[in-house]
Amino acid sequence: MKQAIDAYLQAKIGAEKDFQTDWEAHRYLVRGKMFAMHATDKNGREILTLKLLPEHAEELRELHKDKIIAGYYMNKRHWNSIYLAENLSDELIKKMIDESYRLILGGFKKKIQREIEEGET
Repeated sequence: MKQAIDAYLQAKIGAEKDFQTDWEAHRYLVRGKMFAMHATDKNGREILTLKLLPEHAEELRELHKDKIIAGYYMNKRHWNSIYLAENLSDELIKKMIDESYRLILGGFKKKIQREIEEGET
């Protein structure tokens, strides 16, 4: 994976990175909730999977056929997988990462969100 993308993921407030052995994937989490996953598909192609609003996820798949697909081994409505070897702009990938992070963060109670934003564990 591009080092800049990995660094961007890890720079999110409260982000933790681990390796899920069963999935052979690196996961990026906030308080145990995954907002990104870096793995390979069954053909060994490198993918980054992110959570998005369903309508946005579908729109991106339509605009970038064969570069962005429904989430690989994930809920197809809410998750997209990006083929990292394809020519997608870093800006687009970062916007998708931001949306995924915001959705996961938004799922926490306000008190927990404040704790995360203030860097409390």
